[in-house]
Amino acid sequence: MSNKVYDVLKWIALVVLPALASLYIGLGQFWNIPYPEQISGTIMLVDAFIGAILGISSIQYAKKGEK
Repeated sequence: MSNKVYDVLKWIALVVLPALASLYIGLGQFWNIPYPEQISGTIMLVDAFIGAILGISSIQYAKKGEK
């Protein structure tokens, strides 16, 4: 994974997806948008998956630097 891809995915995982989940659940309560908990939960699960992939990538990168 290139540094640029890593940085973009990290920004998405740390900023975009949590903000999107919060926005959807908030708007769902105000405007009665359907399934706010399910959709926000799905967004957060995708976020956790991206975070896990980034963590694995970071560990592998650090191991390459030790050699």
